Amino acid sequence: MSALFAGVDLGGTSIAAALAERDGRIVAEAETPTHSHEGPDAVIRKIEQLLVALSAKTGATIQAIGMGVPGLVDVPTGVTKFLPNLPTQWRDVPVATTLQQALGCPVSLMNDVRMATLGELVFGHGRTAPAPLTMGFFSIGTGIGGGVVVEGRLRLGPLGAAGELGHQTILPQGPRCGCGNRGCLEALSSGPAIAAEGIRLMRMGLAPKLFELVGGNVANVTPREMLASGDESTREAITQAAEYLGIAIANVVTILHPELIVLGGGVAELGNALLVPIRDVVRQRVGMFPTDEVRVEKSQLGDRAGILGAIALAAKAG
Repeated sequence: MSALFAGVDLGGTSIAAALAERDGRIVAEAETPTHSHEGPDAVIRKIEQLLVALSAKTGATIQAIGMGVPGLVDVPTGVTKFLPNLPTQWRDVPVATTLQQALGCPVSLMNDVRMATLGELVFGHGRTAPAPLTMGFFSIGTGIGGGVVVEGRLRLGPLGAAGELGHQTILPQGPRCGCGNRGCLEALSSGPAIAAEGIRLMRMGLAPKLFELVGGNVANVTPREMLASGDESTREAITQAAEYLGIAIANVVTILHPELIVLGGGVAELGNALLVPIRDVVRQRVGMFPTDEVRVEKSQLGDRAGILGAIALAAKAG
């Protein structure tokens, strides 16, 4: 085995890395705590050490590296501009140059959700979809990120910031979002937003089965537990979040008329509890053209979309 491509997914709590063939077949992978409080230099050294260990384990050299980061990055230079959830926010950190000098191969950076969108395009639903594919990707978890593919090409825009689908305004006077706006989709349908409604219902005595399921501990309330509880009130809360998602997706469908919308992230694992109401809302709200051929599907790659997107980016560079 001579050369492999590396994918890195940098998160606030952990760093995942994998080595793979050009076709996305993962040969080796590993994960380590980020310890982001130690600062960018220390975290970059951890990434270097992780990749060196994987290279030694497989006996392969690394031909190129793709890396997803949780924020804004200057894609051509690989300099991070704003990673809001990491200490120091990683402003103007030359990540790509540092890793390239240490490991001796090309390094490419991209926002983590745009990277997951690329993964879905290259190794997920996009692998079998008719080309050229136009697709929207929603990652629904702690926040809501997104990505847009137009006629087979990932749309990045300046700083790789195009495709922030979670920051559409859905309710003009809605709850405050972390981005500073009010009524963003993220503030209404992300995992924490759904769980907050579950906690409210539980504390008001309107979700007794949820209370029993989590032992009254609000820290254990998640969308998954809300669905599993079987309370009518929590089912309605999930349906409401799905309807907000449906409005956002209908907006994307109206603007782009894509063939495909893909839902990723942990909340997407709710499956038909989200998909059915979303599809209904899209049919109801897109009136300019038929939507029968617009598919709304759960990601084929799940939590591996990001790392596989990083491998796809590395393979393109290498």
